[in-house]
Amino acid sequence: MLHAADCILPDWPARQNVRAFFTTRAGGISQGDLASLNLGRSVGDDPLAVAENRRRVAEFAGYAPRWMSQVHGIEVADLDLLDASQPISADAAVSRQRGTVCTAMVADCLPVLFTDRAGSVVAAAHVGWRGLAAGVLEATIVSMRVAPQNLMVWLGPAIGPDQFEVGADVFAAFAGSATAFRPFMAEGVRKYHADIFALARLRLTAAGMDEAQIYGGGVCTVSDAARFFSYRREGKSGKKSGRMAALIYLD
Repeated sequence: MLHAADCILPDWPARQNVRAFFTTRAGGISQGDLASLNLGRSVGDDPLAVAENRRRVAEFAGYAPRWMSQVHGIEVADLDLLDASQPISADAAVSRQRGTVCTAMVADCLPVLFTDRAGSVVAAAHVGWRGLAAGVLEATIVSMRVAPQNLMVWLGPAIGPDQFEVGADVFAAFAGSATAFRPFMAEGVRKYHADIFALARLRLTAAGMDEAQIYGGGVCTVSDAARFFSYRREGKSGKKSGRMAALIYLD
């Protein structure tokens, strides 16, 4: 059974009918590198363990999550228009119906949850640097059909700025956002530490939101192996990385 203590609950002033949580690696049955609440089916885990972990998440939510095949793009799925059995290929999902669970799966990418002040619509986005640069946050806001000033956003755990080493290609993809990068030299090559939380805030405010509407951020997945899976951390040591999820729905 999954408990609230196994999850992170957003600290934001959402309406009472808006439910949201972020899973950690606690509360599941997966073994080894993927212990214990791995939710990813394509990371080499026992399919039965993943099925049980997902069942526990659904039990905790009270509804079955809608899982997406994520491709680091900007496609937003309107779950209210899709049958529950339909596969979803997108990097964000939106819903206005009770019990439809928008879900973004991550392991260092930034999970972003959205709702409006009236508690009438919710959305979840999977945000890597490619999707962020391409406009996945802006596309999600447009799909919600609510004025940006009437929204609120929660930034979940992701790779922190001390761990997110990137090259000139990523720096160039965010022209005008130099404040979110710290340059350094490595083996004679200029590289950068990127702050994905700051980059997300810059994109959200440019889209019409105020800083006061943006909550969360700053929790690093790479630095806390006890609580979080991390694709970058595990990749450096040749281990498998599990997947966590951010979920939001109307109740």
